[in-house]
Amino acid sequence: MRPRSKLPALLLGTALLASVLGVGSVATAAGPAATPAAPAASAAGHSGHSGHSGHSGHSGHTTAVSTRASADDPDGDGYIPAVPQVTGVTPSTATPPPRYHKEFQANCSVTHTAPDDPIIYPGQPGKSHDHTFMGNTTTNAGSTTASLYGGNTTCNAPADASAYWMPSLYNGDKKILPVGPQVIYYKSGITDYTSVRPFPRGLRYVVGDPLQSAQQFRAHKGFVEGWECGDSFFNVDFPATCPSRPDVQLNIRFQAPSCWDGKYLDTPDHKSHMAYPVVKPGTNDNMCPASHPVALPMIEFKMAFPVNGDMSQVRLASGRGYSFHYDFFNAWEERTLKALVDHCIVGGLQCDTRGYDQNHPERGAVLNADHRLP
Repeated sequence: MRPRSKLPALLLGTALLASVLGVGSVATAAGPAATPAAPAASAAGHSGHSGHSGHSGHSGHTTAVSTRASADDPDGDGYIPAVPQVTGVTPSTATPPPRYHKEFQANCSVTHTAPDDPIIYPGQPGKSHDHTFMGNTTTNAGSTTASLYGGNTTCNAPADASAYWMPSLYNGDKKILPVGPQVIYYKSGITDYTSVRPFPRGLRYVVGDPLQSAQQFRAHKGFVEGWECGDSFFNVDFPATCPSRPDVQLNIRFQAPSCWDGKYLDTPDHKSHMAYPVVKPGTNDNMCPASHPVALPMIEFKMAFPVNGDMSQVRLASGRGYSFHYDFFNAWEERTLKALVDHCIVGGLQCDTRGYDQNHPERGAVLNADHRLP
């Protein structure tokens, strides 16, 4: 249930803000044109998304929790209850027949950029650092579940009106935008892929933290290969140089938590309602923790930025390379998302954006040539 008082959220905000303000070191992005990065997180770490470093006149501004009411959160306490809530779920410990892939792709192109963030700063345009948005074409500071749902999208499937965004990347003062559809995987993060269910409408969360240190970024449970270009992998910060060839881009892969508490579509830190899978004791299997028993698809961003050669001036709007993070706001049409999850993830297939596995043509596709349910 929603807390009866705003006190827990306020206490959480105070604690998180104190941890931010208690940090003395500031990492500066490379290059004279760089925007000052947010302070590194404290050594003890903090699980909450403690706001973004400022941009466009808000340099250094941080906030610990959502403090503004919105259509999705009328009282502005940061808690958005799911309706209905999902209760009575026990994390699955089953071990179905092994499948190497249990996934489909929801690939989306860049739509626009703006210093907005409807999760962190709802209804407060211009308050965030600059973001590069993909998917829903209308995403802005005022976006809500209702405004996104059924909207136009640059994702391959018209039913995916979700909003996806990340800090904008710059080379000096030039903004570098990914070209064409970017790969967004929907996978199983747990061993029992047959227990994965679709996202609830309006679920939103933040992956990573712009305030994280280089060490926290490398140790993050969503870390896959870090920044890469050419034959250079596992970079926590941007490589000094990348091969100057037309086929070389700067890439990053980063995975989201996939276990949900079943109660909230968002929480004040934009993370606590989600969790990464844990290892089942005595095995190598992954399962959801008891606190977050509902298995959802695991999103993985695989982004490619058209920049190479001298990388000394490359930075993120949020700071250094290890400040990378991203946001997801679900606005899928339910029948289409369920069909893809059931066929590709629960079905143990390696699907493309149409829900087709070329290794198993006999299983067919979920969507037609127009990426719609037939």
